[in-house]
Amino acid sequence: MPSLEALRERFSHDKYATALTGAEIREAEPGRAVCALPLREEHMNANHTPMGGAIFTLADFAFAVAVNGHAERVTVSQHVSITFLSPARGTTLLAEARCVKAGRTTCLYTVDVTDDAGTHVAYATVNGFTVG
Repeated sequence: MPSLEALRERFSHDKYATALTGAEIREAEPGRAVCALPLREEHMNANHTPMGGAIFTLADFAFAVAVNGHAERVTVSQHVSITFLSPARGTTLLAEARCVKAGRTTCLYTVDVTDDAGTHVAYATVNGFTVG
């Protein structure tokens, strides 16, 4: 099983999520991952709350780490549904992805996005498709 540092190195090549957006891997095990996004001014919309795209990127990244971090095959997002629940009040977003069902070629994950103030910011479901 790869170490957390090895996973961080592997997923550092996801430049949009890591280098540009600033997403970080906090925890990872097969079928589960917790990723964080320390909020910066660039993440904010005109209402000074995190833009939906930043929240979505973090949720999608957490799914990618959870589904691919310990797998030999590659799984991609096939369909994502996200519901934005409340504006973030904290300084860091946290996304926890969990496997609900893993099949031979498809899977279903849930992703809860909260902030460090305890606000439930968003909830996503992700259908994945295994391509390799």
